[in-house]
Amino acid sequence: MTQATLFTWASLREELKNLSVIAVPLLVAQSAQMGTGVVDTIMAARYGEQDLAAIAVGFNIWLPIYLLILGTIFATATIVAQDFGAGRIQKIRDSLPQSLWLAVFLGLILSPAAWFSGPIMDVLGLETTTKVLALEYTQMVALGLPATGIFQALRYHTQGLGVTQPFAVAAAIGFLLNIPLNYAFIFGHWGAPELGAKGCGIATAISMWLSVVIMVGYVVLSKRIRHYLPAWTPVAPNWSIIREILSIGMPMGLTFFLEVGVFSLIALLVATWGDTAIAAHQIAFNIWDLFYIPMLAIGTAMSTRMGHAIGAGRTEGVHRALIVGATAAAVVGVATTGLLLSFPEAIITLYTDSDEIRPVATRLIKLAAFFILLDAAQIVGSFILRAFKETKYPFVAMVISYWFISLPLGWILGLELASTPSDGAAGFWYATITGIAVCAGLIALRVRVLLRGLPGEEHAASSSSRA
Repeated sequence: MTQATLFTWASLREELKNLSVIAVPLLVAQSAQMGTGVVDTIMAARYGEQDLAAIAVGFNIWLPIYLLILGTIFATATIVAQDFGAGRIQKIRDSLPQSLWLAVFLGLILSPAAWFSGPIMDVLGLETTTKVLALEYTQMVALGLPATGIFQALRYHTQGLGVTQPFAVAAAIGFLLNIPLNYAFIFGHWGAPELGAKGCGIATAISMWLSVVIMVGYVVLSKRIRHYLPAWTPVAPNWSIIREILSIGMPMGLTFFLEVGVFSLIALLVATWGDTAIAAHQIAFNIWDLFYIPMLAIGTAMSTRMGHAIGAGRTEGVHRALIVGATAAAVVGVATTGLLLSFPEAIITLYTDSDEIRPVATRLIKLAAFFILLDAAQIVGSFILRAFKETKYPFVAMVISYWFISLPLGWILGLELASTPSDGAAGFWYATITGIAVCAGLIALRVRVLLRGLPGEEHAASSSSRA
């Protein structure tokens, strides 16, 4: 089999079809999850500028904790994907109970970090009312964080198999339920108390637990994945399996935690410029979230397909998944950048009518457009590395790029040199653009090394024929 026959248009179209089967439900699910944050932001903005600022502060405190749990459990998807490609069915079954043990443990020990976040808010110099509202919101969300670990363990087990519909159904229903819950608890309708930002936190926590119930029901009843599930009997912790998950997952969890942690810290520093600056920053960050949704779906699907091919020893499958995934990501990145640069004012009107917030948010959206273009390359590269169970290098690249470049540079541009809230917020975005450029470059270098280490396709084909 030659290079030409391995990468015909027909084979690439087939790969795109297979990738889409995984990516489309992920797109639905992640749109629902990210959409929850967008709805929270829009409804809080309609309720009051101070509540919007409070949610922005609280969100940037609990989100890194959530992502530490999610990133650590993400290792399950990587492990299951390679085991699926290699046909190790019993190993797939054995991993789920251990992933659930780890998920419960992480949820219970990390949720208190969000509940007792008052000291973090004390050092930010927030207005008293904003601080009280932010703490109330964060504490309510903390009640739902233990649910996220269980949800992610089930999600990543099925995702590693290439089955993403359960995640899509659970996330979509959770999103839809969050809207009336927000309406009730933020504005005080249908007999619920009017709680503003705190009510938004209550709605988020309830949605987290309802999503777990839905996910469990789907997994139990699905005939498609029944073959890959263990017997429903109590299983003691297996430290060998848990160590494997942690060895891959902890660097990934810390990467997610510190990556978003630096963005959250930057947001908290932007908050020192006042409610207008942080509200505008939160809007721009929400818009970046919307771009991140399809990129995450594409990257995850590509990584799963690559994992299957790696487990099966199919070098050509690795390359095909990479080519199709990277091309799709490039299309999304360029299209999103063009949209944000062309219609920033129209997008802002979806969030707020404030004459103070709109010009600052418009400026930040234009900067976010350039950040997105660079982030597309970084996301694709990171998911390629995860398919190879390579998680330590992305962690080091992220720490260097964000904590040693973006954060110090942001302090200089956003606090030391800036003289207005608009300049301060923009200074931090200039710094993050610089950091993401460095990170993308470092990731690309490592991807190149890994791909060069794969056996050549001629060699792989001849080996296959001899087998």
